[in-house]
Amino acid sequence: MRSLGIIPARGGSKGIPLKNIATLHGNPLISYTIEAALASKLNRVIVSTDNKEIAKVARDYSAEVMMRPIELAQDNT
Repeated sequence: MRSLGIIPARGGSKGIPLKNIATLHGNPLISYTIEAALASKLNRVIVSTDNKEIAKVARDYSAEVMMRPIELAQDNT
């Protein structure tokens, strides 16, 4: 059986903009989620984001990236 992990990470957070790439103990916050997903038995790990900076960090940590349009990255999406 094949399995897929999707990590949603939008750039437009109201509380802390770009919180997914904010540094926590020297690493971007999203890196911890990506590393845990890659260490699991998932066949693929994809970060879905509307932000180019988040996409770059996700790729730097070996996740695939799916860019989504801004209209699919809103509070009510």
